[in-house]
Amino acid sequence: MFYARQTNCIMKKLLSFFILLIALQLTQAQAPAYVPGEHFKFRIHYGFFNAGYATLDLKKDTFQGKTLLHAVGKGWTVGMSRWFMKINDDYESYFNDDNQPVRFIRKIDEGGYTKDVELRFNHSNKKVLVIDKKNSKANYYKITKDIHDMVSVFYYLRNYDTSKLKKGNNIEVNMFFDNEIYPFKLKILGREVIKTKLGKIKALKLRPIVMSGRVFKENESLTVWVSDDANKIPLLIKADLLVGSLKASLMEYKGIAHDLALVGD
Repeated sequence: MFYARQTNCIMKKLLSFFILLIALQLTQAQAPAYVPGEHFKFRIHYGFFNAGYATLDLKKDTFQGKTLLHAVGKGWTVGMSRWFMKINDDYESYFNDDNQPVRFIRKIDEGGYTKDVELRFNHSNKKVLVIDKKNSKANYYKITKDIHDMVSVFYYLRNYDTSKLKKGNNIEVNMFFDNEIYPFKLKILGREVIKTKLGKIKALKLRPIVMSGRVFKENESLTVWVSDDANKIPLLIKADLLVGSLKASLMEYKGIAHDLALVGD
């Protein structure tokens, strides 16, 4: 029972962290890393035990008369894992061609813990309107010019070149999360070829570093692998537990902008 609670706690963090999980580089690339119509599906599992799924889709849409990119991320538990922690999470981001977020939606239900929040960004005034639909509240907060939401940051950072990244480099980005600006870093652990359901793929190995108070702390239990190519696709997320590990692995994709960095046998 202890391990079940711990597993579901880690999985809850994975699902929430999933959308913002991959940031990568220092020098901007020319070709966009993504195109509308892109689709990813991930399987979340503990060993052979299937715990849930997550999807991420990108399309063109309109908001307030503007044509924007609209990313939709979903995460949910399945089977026996729903007995311990029933999770249904929805994340959406509307952002422009410069990767500036315009609208963000976070609607989650994690074992009875619920949120229904919408963000509307005004970059000219450097403010964001936070609409808390669950509690019928709305407030403005100050933001920086380089701010992102949990979803737009993923697409923003995929557009950067990884060729000059070296082991030990840190990538920094600011996100607006839970009514505050949240500094976030990724540490580059190196490059390697990993085996996936889709074949062997060249990958960058990353580790998130989170801020605790005013000090950044490395989370050694959480590791992320993304494709070491122009797509920057999340391939695998691994969270080490006291016994075993919880993983989120890419199981299908379509509509990507570039060839995947597959390696022949």
